[in-house]
Amino acid sequence: MNVVAFNGSPRKNGNTNILISMVFEALEKEGISCELIHIGGKQLQGCRACDQCYKLKNKQCAIKDDGLNGYIQKMIQADAILLGSPTYFANVTSEMKAFIDRSGRVGRANDYLFKHKVAAAIIAVRRAGSLEAFDAINHFFLIEQMIVTGSTYWNLGVGGKIGEVGSDDEARKNMQNLGENIAWILQRLHKTK
Repeated sequence: MNVVAFNGSPRKNGNTNILISMVFEALEKEGISCELIHIGGKQLQGCRACDQCYKLKNKQCAIKDDGLNGYIQKMIQADAILLGSPTYFANVTSEMKAFIDRSGRVGRANDYLFKHKVAAAIIAVRRAGSLEAFDAINHFFLIEQMIVTGSTYWNLGVGGKIGEVGSDDEARKNMQNLGENIAWILQRLHKTK
């Protein structure tokens, strides 16, 4: 079983990364392989609405030069997908939004590529706007017919400066529980295959 996480923060070692790492700790204890991919700070373009993904149905976006098609392949191969983002102006980062729009369009154009994959949103926030970012990611998961995983609270942690989220004890417990819940779902799904 394997999990791929996409970090939408331009800070590779920032609060979003710390939260994802907390989830990975719980998953790795269960023997689940985890991979982290940083998309924050990359030059991901928005969707052009060219509909080539619907015409060609080749599991790719027509924009070939920014890495998204490789990310889509990682998502296809994964058993679970985590999307993490800091909160920027009450939503996800622009890179995460481009990622959602384009991978979502390709997924839907190709008979729901990500259907039945386990998924979880992870949000870092300084103060406000986290639920809007959380909702943006979960709306993507739900329209793609994915299995959204919850925890004891919304999957978020509070911290402004780099590393501050590590002091959020509730977030730490929540991320550990989220990882345990993802592992539990994956183990049950693999028993039925």
